[in-house]
Amino acid sequence: MHILIIGGAGMVGRKLLARLARDGVLHGRGITHVTVHDVVAGEPPAGAPFQTSVVVSDLSLPGEATKLVGARPDVIFHLAAIVSGEAEADFEKGYRINFDGTRELFEAIRRVGGGYCPRLVFTSSIAVYGAPFPEAIGDEFFHTPLTSYGTQKAIGELLLSDYSRRGFFDGVGIRLPTICVRPGKPNKAASGFFSNIIREPLAGKEAILPVDEEVRHWHASPRSAVNFLVHAAGLKAEQLGTRRNLSMPGLSVTVGEQIEALRRVAGAAVVQRIRREPDPTIIRIVAGWPRNFDPRRALSLGFKAESSFEEIIRVHIADELGGKFVA
Repeated sequence: MHILIIGGAGMVGRKLLARLARDGVLHGRGITHVTVHDVVAGEPPAGAPFQTSVVVSDLSLPGEATKLVGARPDVIFHLAAIVSGEAEADFEKGYRINFDGTRELFEAIRRVGGGYCPRLVFTSSIAVYGAPFPEAIGDEFFHTPLTSYGTQKAIGELLLSDYSRRGFFDGVGIRLPTICVRPGKPNKAASGFFSNIIREPLAGKEAILPVDEEVRHWHASPRSAVNFLVHAAGLKAEQLGTRRNLSMPGLSVTVGEQIEALRRVAGAAVVQRIRREPDPTIIRIVAGWPRNFDPRRALSLGFKAESSFEEIIRVHIADELGGKFVA
């Protein structure tokens, strides 16, 4: 089996690659080759039981997607995107990467022809939804994105459904919760503070909280995100039917509840490293985001996430900090 990971140098892409290297198989099929694509070079996993190729290019440029799918990969994970805050700040860049890049990929697959029909897993976002919201967003709630990023992801979902309907590929879109706690350095995502206020204090550093503690949001860990991707790759077309896009399970908590979970796991001294500094731009963006979901369809198809925010914090400590933190 040949797997293509687009956006493979990003955090989730790296973790997905490590998972594939550890397993050596995907849903019972042996992996022979993984191509990792991004605008920067990804790092091949040490000791992987398959060949790894690293390709560096801009997916939105004409012809680049054609090169990637020319080898007819069996499974394609499309993770590449400009994140929410950057897509809002740079309108042209957001549409070029998040829309043009996705369309270039879909068209390149279509042009291969000859019965080629790979499984394509597309990472969408809960940003496809916009306020006003019900108490919990169910599977029947409509798309009303209030950001450019959410609009770009919603367009990607529609394209995925139509190209799948036409038989060009076998697609499934997964709307990821905000992934928390993200390892590494802060990025330009407007949602970055949800991770920052946990990750930085655990590392002995100060973190800025730009919103009120009453802000509620929908979360899952990086470990769950990888599990979602792997599980989605094995769903059968008849399980999905014509509705190819799914909201993933997660956990609805307020920022205050995040902080209290951190206090219970790590203690008061760690929590004192959080400094309140309101940011009107972040407050405005976050105000239009969904807060809670009722993802019955995804649950019925076997997707799972954490059941408490303490569990999410402990996943971060175990996976990223070697089981230790700065008290």
